[in-house]
Amino acid sequence: MVSVGETIYVIGGRLCHKEMTHVSDVLADWVDVEVEILTTVMKYNARTEQWSACASLGTPRSDFACARGFRPAEAYDPVLDEWSPLPDMNTMRYKSVGVTWQGKIHVVSGFAERLNSDRTFPFITERSSAEVFDPRTGTWELMVRMWQLDVPPNLIVAVDGKLFSSGDCLKAWKGHIEAYDAELNMWNEVENSCHRELSQPAKRLFLTVAPIGTNLYFLRGYRFSGEPPPIVSMACKFDTSATTRDAWTSFEPVVEAAEKELCSHCCVVKLL
Repeated sequence: MVSVGETIYVIGGRLCHKEMTHVSDVLADWVDVEVEILTTVMKYNARTEQWSACASLGTPRSDFACARGFRPAEAYDPVLDEWSPLPDMNTMRYKSVGVTWQGKIHVVSGFAERLNSDRTFPFITERSSAEVFDPRTGTWELMVRMWQLDVPPNLIVAVDGKLFSSGDCLKAWKGHIEAYDAELNMWNEVENSCHRELSQPAKRLFLTVAPIGTNLYFLRGYRFSGEPPPIVSMACKFDTSATTRDAWTSFEPVVEAAEKELCSHCCVVKLL
């Protein structure tokens, strides 16, 4: 999901339905079945509140790719409503994180493999690297060690010329926020960014981040114990420009009437 002007584009994704599956003698859980990776693209005009269909992708995509990942990239022209192929990336990737920074598109980390290798497991070097696309030259460049962990990030956002992250795809919230130091090519903990999650028993269903101004807005969903188990959405923000310990602000939680699931990370639309 991405925003361009006053329009939100929902690109590709997975189509499936959920089925209750027996896990153990005392546990059952919902699992995705009949999964289909889509080529469809829908757009939503935030001003007119209307949905419409766009030209389809050339290749089905979900989480930047599917299966064991691949290299092909595509670009969309919203004026012409058409997709055109871009040069292939250097490595096959999936579960990557994309962010536009310093005028270039960064596809960071992900489970990656070399196309010409007979090895069946991903290379750590590629997992910790990034593919950087320069629209001016139309070329990809491999940037090594941009992500320091073997596990891909959950999300990376750009605020005021800086990159921020708060977790990886296995642990979406580490308990603090990290900022990228481009000169040292490393991630450092942001001062006063430590923030505890709920102390009472609850299962986090999702966590995503939306950058607005100098603030990072964290949107979280929890399932609490009970019958039926209540679903609660919570929001808080962190001011990246703050120099004191009161950089965090929490908002009133909302009890949801039905189950919610994160289908994509947030995007921001500004209506003028």
